[in-house]
Amino acid sequence: MISPVLRPALWSALLGAVAAMALATPAYAEPALPNAVPDTGSRPVATGGLRLPGAAPGLPGGVTGLPTGGPTLPVGGVVASPLLAQITALETQNGQLGDQLLGIRQQRDDARTQLTAAEGELARARDALAAAQQRADSVAADAFKAAAALPPGEIAEDLEGLSRLSRISRGEQSEDTTTAAAGELSRTRSAEQVATQAVASAQDRVRRAEEQFTAVEKALRENERKLVKLRADNQAQLIELERQQEAAEQKLGAAYVEGQSTTGLIASPQALAAVRYALAQLGDPYLWSAEGPDRFDCSGLMWAAYRSAGYYDLPRVSRDQYYATRARSVDRSALLPGDLLFFASGSSWTTIHHVGMYIGGGKMVQAPSTGDVVKISTVRWSGLYAATRVVGAVPAPATTPPPVTPTTPAPRPTGSTSPKPTTPAPKPSPTSTTVPTRPPTTPTTPPASPSPSQSPSPSPSPSDSGAPSPTTSSAEPSTAPSSLAPESSAPASTSASAAASTGA
Repeated sequence: MISPVLRPALWSALLGAVAAMALATPAYAEPALPNAVPDTGSRPVATGGLRLPGAAPGLPGGVTGLPTGGPTLPVGGVVASPLLAQITALETQNGQLGDQLLGIRQQRDDARTQLTAAEGELARARDALAAAQQRADSVAADAFKAAAALPPGEIAEDLEGLSRLSRISRGEQSEDTTTAAAGELSRTRSAEQVATQAVASAQDRVRRAEEQFTAVEKALRENERKLVKLRADNQAQLIELERQQEAAEQKLGAAYVEGQSTTGLIASPQALAAVRYALAQLGDPYLWSAEGPDRFDCSGLMWAAYRSAGYYDLPRVSRDQYYATRARSVDRSALLPGDLLFFASGSSWTTIHHVGMYIGGGKMVQAPSTGDVVKISTVRWSGLYAATRVVGAVPAPATTPPPVTPTTPAPRPTGSTSPKPTTPAPKPSPTSTTVPTRPPTTPTTPPASPSPSQSPSPSPSPSDSGAPSPTTSSAEPSTAPSSLAPESSAPASTSASAAASTGA
């Protein structure tokens, strides 16, 4: 039996052992993260329901535009090739450097514009200061002239006044000097100083922007040379790799293309006009910062296409184009011609480096990179970051069933009352038929009636098959033709008999 004194200690030990067992780290627990920077591997494929930054609302895993339940993107690209990976890396760097350079160029241009405006303000301030100084000098001169005209005894009394005039000429203002000339001179002098500082600041911004532009442009040109050389040295291999890449992208995008669901919408006329403009530039060479008319970069082609369609709110740089249209994100299974397709190197929209235009059927028109031309390509579904719609879609026109055409055949003009070709053509009674007295080869003049019964050629007309042969004119037909034809067919038979008698 346990002593009452020891019971509390035993209970405490028992509870401590249970707590230690419950809080102990299991043997299969994940190890602690190492104190190291992770490598720059491929972008992970998110398949859960958590929406990551940059993802469209309601779409899984931050893969913008990926429909729920659709195929997931492969990790590391659709075709594993060190050469393609190297080219893709250079193209990505070039796209990022190009967009960065466009931004720097815009900043430089803005700084230059501000410098020009500041220099104009400085010139006007200096003109105003010179005019104010001239007026102050004129006021001072008038004061000196007035003082010189005073009698000698009064000069001493006006020494204080001359002192005030001296301060006016220097732009100073004493407690009792509030003349307009002094105030204007002071204001214009302050404005000139502010304008001078503005010019200096603008000059500094221009200088820094130009230095930054030069550095980034140098890096871009170096990367472009590397890319061109890499393509030229591996041209044959690249053709096969790009063919495989196209096939893999087509297979990957088959689910999106075949499962298109536009919910009764079609592309707007403005979007279709932009598509037509972009397709008209096929074959034009790629050139960084070019906006046409015969050279383009990727975002310049999109910018020019929509401006040609009358839409002027699309920014110039690809990532700015996405940011401006991000409110109209489009699912991959609901793309329409004219939608913009954005490609990024990371999960943030700030890493967007390329843009193309969807034209339907899983294809896009794009200006890819240096050394390439404007062309139609399969959408690179494996690297698609997002798709947006620049101009809203319009409802599809209502489809009406085609009118039902009548199935009753139209009556034939002459053959509706004539007997079938298998029966002999109706002839008048044998008593009214005149046997020709001349040989059948003598009639060379064609009969006046175009009836086929009077044609001397061996026509397979049914009327000729029932007529007696001219060579057996003395023999009567074994069966009277009048017994085979009803009287209702008189119009056709009468005309035939009349023509026969005339020709005979």
